[in-house]
Order: sequence, then structure tokens, then C-alpha cells
Amino acid sequence: MTETDAPRQADVFAAMKRGARIAFMGAALFLAACQSIVPKGPAPTTPTGPAQPTGPDVTQGLPTDTTRHRVALLVPMSGPNGGVGQSIANATTLALLDTKTDKVRITTYDTALGAAAAVNKALAEGNRLILGPLLAEDARVIGPIAARANVPVISFSNDASIAGNGVYIMGYNPNQSIERVVGFAREKGLSSFGALVPRGTYGERAGNAMLRAVEQAGGTVVSMQSFDRSPASITAAVKKLQASSSYDALLIADSGRVALQVAPIVRKNGGATARLLGTELWNTDTALAATPVLRGAWFASVSDTLYRQLATKYRARYGNAPFRLSSLGYDAVLLTVRIAQDWKPGTAFPNARLRDAGGFSGIDGAFRFNRVGVAERALEVSEVGAGAINVIDAAPRGFGE
Repeated sequence: MTETDAPRQADVFAAMKRGARIAFMGAALFLAACQSIVPKGPAPTTPTGPAQPTGPDVTQGLPTDTTRHRVALLVPMSGPNGGVGQSIANATTLALLDTKTDKVRITTYDTALGAAAAVNKALAEGNRLILGPLLAEDARVIGPIAARANVPVISFSNDASIAGNGVYIMGYNPNQSIERVVGFAREKGLSSFGALVPRGTYGERAGNAMLRAVEQAGGTVVSMQSFDRSPASITAAVKKLQASSSYDALLIADSGRVALQVAPIVRKNGGATARLLGTELWNTDTALAATPVLRGAWFASVSDTLYRQLATKYRARYGNAPFRLSSLGYDAVLLTVRIAQDWKPGTAFPNARLRDAGGFSGIDGAFRFNRVGVAERALEVSEVGAGAINVIDAAPRGFGE
């Protein structure tokens, strides 16, 4: 268990102010003032521990708080996902310092030691909001336990199936990425779509999202083929596409690394002129722009503009690069601090505030929770260029734009 609060004398940035459409844009504004930029996507090393708090010296349990909200961060701090969890924890520390809040105390609990044990300890120690967990399987354990205590869970998973009954999902949803890039492609006159999806849960969800997105956009899916990532399977899937029909655009619903393997085969087997489309998984792959075969490909994701600046700050403080998911921890704190302005310490978290129509904003741009508790995000469309990835359709600043 790790304590983190925000001392008033912290070395932090300028105070926040409200934006025109999305409240609480302050953290984005202070980051926008930074000039240093890091490359798109991190090359993570094992992060160091979070900054040591300067609050009360705690040796037996938590101190008694009468003016601050107790919020639990449930992430893996050890084991195979410990690096990601530590990176998220460090980012929450940065967010507390940057907002200069004196209303929130965050305590970190290690889910790698057992999700049920972590949430039970967090509830026993009086936490009224849970940020995390990272993994969907942990959320399935934590959600019902927290619900019985009327404590909401804001998970960093992207598995929409776990949303509801007090569990909210902040992770990057592939359905939204596919819908955004397909809609953009239709606006540019493309109408016949093919798709290559990996076998497994992600591929099934991506395929279903593709069918819905193309239907909604008024296009046609002429063929969809699955593969198991082996060269022989990829080649067979591409040749089945070729035999089925011609297509204007082809979705490769996998990582950038896999797309680099697939694209040359596509170009040689019926897809020489097709526009290649990707998902949010392409966002962290810096090798895409170095490969001519992917030049001109489009994909949709959250904006990286403010994340690059957060990564620069993170490196300066912790001496290494954050994992990309660290921004979810940062933005979860921004959301908490905003709601804490009208949340009386010692009372139950005001769940209804998570449904604010205007949504929230942070490092990853504008987002809001839909009726089932899944974060809807304002996404940008990028194009793979010669040595660079360029934004060709910016993310809306808010909803209704």
C-alpha cells in the first residue's frame, strides 16, 4: 500500500481554468505550455517508484482525514504487469501535484497480490472511489464487492463487457477507433471495405465493430478474413480476400507490428491500391512511418499531443519513459479532482456526476461515460507519412461538435 497526497508547496504548474465546452481543461493548458516533445509512443523501461509524500508519517493504518477524500488506486505493482501499474501510479502523483489539490488522498493497493484482498482492504480503510483495476479479470472480482459498498470503480480496462453495475471503463475501445476511421474513409469516398482480423477475442470484437461501422456509414463489407499471425495464415487470409472481391479500403485490425507483416502481402495480392486502415493499436508503434509499404494508411486514436508533453515531464521526474496507459491514471485524477470540488469529504461519491453531459477532458482529450459506463472518446485520424505520422482530421474538442 502506497500513500500519495498533494502538498500545498509542491513544485507545480499554473492553476486551472474552465474551457468553453469541456470543463476542467487546466491540466491540458499547463502541459500545452511545455515545449519539449518526445517521439510518438514510448519505449518503456521499468519505472521507478512514485514520489514520496510529504504528508503525515503513517506507521499504523491511514491517518484520519476530515478535509480530504480517500480514493483507492488498484493496479498491479508487482508481477508481469507491475511496470504498467507503477507507471500509472506515478502519473497519478504527477496529476495530484499539477492540480495543487488539497482535497484528495490517493492510496495504492497492489492487485497482483489478489484483487479481492486489495479491494476489501481499500474499502475497510474508508476509500469512497476506486481508480482501476487495470485488468478485466480483476474488475470482474472487484466490481461486485465495491458495488455492495456503493463505491464506484473506474477501470483502466478496455473490455466493455465488464461495464455496468457501478463499473466504468476508461480504456481505449477498439470499436470507437474503427467507427471513427471507417466514417472518415466514407467521407473521402471509399465504399467497399475488406477486413483482416486476428483470431481471438480482440479480433471478434474488431470484426463486429467493423460490420456495424460500415453499415452505419453506408458502405459495404465485401470480405472479412481471420488469421492467426503466422506468415502462412496471413498469406492465406489475404488470398481469400483477393478471391472474394475487390475493395477500396482494408482494415488490418491488429498491432502496428503485425500490420508491417501484413501490408507487403496485401500489396502483392490484390490490394495494391487499397487504402489501409488501422486501429488504436497503431498509436504506439514508431516503426510505421519508416516503412514505405504503409505510407498513406489511416488510423484513429486518442491525440498524442498532450501525452508527449506528459511523457517529457514524467521522464524528467522519474528518469525513464512512461507506459502509454499512464495517461489513464492522470486523467482519472483530473476527473476526481473536478468532482471533488462539490463532493463533501466523508460522504459517498456522487455517482451521478460521472454522467455529466459535457464530459471530461485531460491528456487523452475529451471523453464521457455512456449509459452503460463505457468511455466515449473524441478521436483524431492520423496518416502514416514518409518518416512521420501526421494528424489529418483533428479530434473534436468536445461532444456535439
